[in-house]
This record gives sequence, C-alpha cells and structure tokens, in this order.
Amino acid sequence: MEHDLTKLKEGIQALKMDVTGEQLKKFDKYISLLVEWNKKMNLTAIVESDEIIVEHFLDSISILEEMTIENYHTIIDIGTGAGFPGVPIKILRPNARMVLLDSLKKRTEFLKEVSKELDLLDIEIIHSRAEDLARDEAYREKFDFVVSRAVASLNVLAEYSLPFAKVGGYFVSYKGPAADDELTEAGKAIELLSGQKHPFIKEIVVPFSHKTHKLVIIQKNTRTPKKYPRSPGKIKKSPL
Repeated sequence: MEHDLTKLKEGIQALKMDVTGEQLKKFDKYISLLVEWNKKMNLTAIVESDEIIVEHFLDSISILEEMTIENYHTIIDIGTGAGFPGVPIKILRPNARMVLLDSLKKRTEFLKEVSKELDLLDIEIIHSRAEDLARDEAYREKFDFVVSRAVASLNVLAEYSLPFAKVGGYFVSYKGPAADDELTEAGKAIELLSGQKHPFIKEIVVPFSHKTHKLVIIQKNTRTPKKYPRSPGKIKKSPL
C-alpha cells in the first residue's frame, strides 16, 4: 500500500465495523486518485492522506454505525462531489445498490474512473440536477436511503432529497454544529415533503476528528406531493 492506513483501520474498528484487506486496497487507491485528479480539478481542499481518511472516509462511513444499511439496500448520494459519502459506504457495503448524483460533469467523469479502478459493481453515476432526476419515475421514491453531505442548508436540501426516498425510507444529512438550528428552520419543509414530524439528530464521534459531526435522520412517512421538487430557482430563492 502506498499510504499509511493505520488510522483508517483503527477508526473503522472504533466505529464497531470490520474491514477486509481488499477493501483497504480500494480505500488506498481512492486516496491516490483523489490526489492525482485534484491536481487538475478542484475535488477537495483536503489532500493529506491522514486528513482524507478522517474527514472524508471515516466521516462518510459513520452512518453505518447509526443506521443499519444492508447489502440489499438502495442508496442515492445527492451532490456527491468527489464521492462522499457514497463511495466509502459502497466500499464497505459492496452489494448495496449505489447511485452517485452530481450536477458537474467533471466530477462524474472522476467518479467513473474511481468506479472502474476500484472495481465497484452495481453503482450508477449520474450527471444531472437533483430536481430533474427526482421527476424521473425510475428514481423517484425508489431508495431506502438518501444521503447528502456538505451540499446546502437543510430546508433546501430536504426538497432536493426527500422525493427520492421510499415511503418508510430515510433521508440522512451530514451536518456540523449548526444542525439543530437548521432542523428547526427546515421543520415546515420536512412536513410538506412528507418527512416525519419529529426527525432526530445523532451526534457522531468520528475517530481522530476534533470537529462536531451530526447526522440529521428523517424518515419518510407518505409519498411526497408531485409538485415537489420545484424548479431550482424557486428552491433557492424561496425555501419551503
């Protein structure tokens, strides 16, 4: 291996999970691809391997300690960027169906290379806006888990994300210290979009990180009204 993965192995163990040698090789290759491609396009401000391991990999997989994501589940990562949290989740849950969605074509080209080099199966990489794809019946309300990390404020993100969740499925947003305030502000939006009335916030201890990490977990109660999501201009200018 090119990189010291000690923190990754210890961090995964601290999160009460197992990792195989083959999975570690995939994480190692992922680091190399991130650093290599980051030289020609802006993928991440974090380029040191130890920081990538803690702030990207361990943070991404922290959901697996809180939520039971099995190999048969379907997951979509909204605004995946450089593949977080979707790719680390996929590495540890290789038989789950994963969709990575991003509106920037360069990022999706990078993710296609990651998928190929890491030999990830049953993964789909889509270049599209969330509000457009959410109107496609092949994707609307088809996912057990909708995840998103560092994309937008929760009241905006809920409109992008909840239409993808199955009834009974979950929308999970990775947030920081402002999670409680964002949840309060997003209460009306979550209710209009058919999320549960009382979502909960779980503070996550990410091994080796000194930052505040929180998951906002929202279960979907009923079908989202067809008028949502609205056009991107309306979502941003007039959040629910």
